[in-house]
Amino acid sequence: MNAPLLRALLPGVLAILVRRGADFVAAEDAVQDALIEALRVWPAGAPQDPKGWLVTVAWRRFLDATRADAARRRREDLAEEEPAPGPASAMDDTLQLYFLCAHPSLTPSSAVALTLRAVGGLTTRQIAEAYLVPETTMAQRISRAKRTVSGVRFDQPGDVTTVLRVLYLVFNEGYSGDVDLAAEALRLTRQLATAIDHPEVAGLLALMLLHHSRRGTRMAPDGSLIPLAAQDRKQWDTALIAEGVAILQAALARDKLGEFQAQAAIAALHADATTAEETDWVQIVEWYDELLAITNSPVVRLNRAVAVGEADGARAGLAALTEVDASLPRHTAVAAYLYERDGDLVTAARLYATAAGQATNLAERDHLMKQAARLNALR
Repeated sequence: MNAPLLRALLPGVLAILVRRGADFVAAEDAVQDALIEALRVWPAGAPQDPKGWLVTVAWRRFLDATRADAARRRREDLAEEEPAPGPASAMDDTLQLYFLCAHPSLTPSSAVALTLRAVGGLTTRQIAEAYLVPETTMAQRISRAKRTVSGVRFDQPGDVTTVLRVLYLVFNEGYSGDVDLAAEALRLTRQLATAIDHPEVAGLLALMLLHHSRRGTRMAPDGSLIPLAAQDRKQWDTALIAEGVAILQAALARDKLGEFQAQAAIAALHADATTAEETDWVQIVEWYDELLAITNSPVVRLNRAVAVGEADGARAGLAALTEVDASLPRHTAVAAYLYERDGDLVTAARLYATAAGQATNLAERDHLMKQAARLNALR
């Protein structure tokens, strides 16, 4: 039995059933029944068209369940003519599933969970472990999400931007449990890029590749954070960088700039510098200006203040920081960094300590406390 093959096929099978008219909950139940049947009979000989076989079995299970449920008799029209078995379409249906799982009626956390379950093929347990929540909690979250999208039809174009934001949320979760969410998001984005010719899909793929190239250098063996400027750039994955840059250049050549292309351009400039000192901060500020014009995001404004501090000096960075809401996460940490760069070590140490108390994870808190202790030791 080829488990990876089954995992790769199931999202497409589910999408086909939903496109044919099955609601999401009933469709997934039918697909799970087909999976169980495949596990039972395939060891004796797998079919020539595995996906077509799964579609046929799942559709029959759905029809059986529909006929047996008096409350769903309005769906009996679907059963009048069963589609003939045959080669199943490869990617179009799965693409629709991306859009369904990123439906605007879902919260971001629900959209992420449903995407991992329906498109990624992960189990509820795997998703729960990845997000460090009880399996029952994740099961409830996924169930609510499935009920929300049940009845949604593929009669209008999906919102590509929403899909990309969901995938980027998954990517930024990184790694936990036995599921590497960054790698999973990268896999799904590659899959999406093969199905849809869109410059922002390419932009997100490039951004993920460029970020992923630095992954092995972000944490020390003891689990402490290593800032970008201190990372060993010789350990960055040059193959991923080259791939990301090539994809980005092709996307930018289409002259349809979007937020993920702009973010990827910034990441590419960091990747292009052989040392932190060689970073082209002036050009990075220009890209942040482009990104800010697209998004008007407070987070972008905060990151731009750091870049301005590097390009034009700490005083300029602090001036840019005054335009950012002080309640924004990481605002205090950025202020501490810029005050240190400006030579005000007393204020910087105090702000580092304050930022540590505001940190949302242990590694970040420990890093900021070390910065405060380092500066206090110099006084």
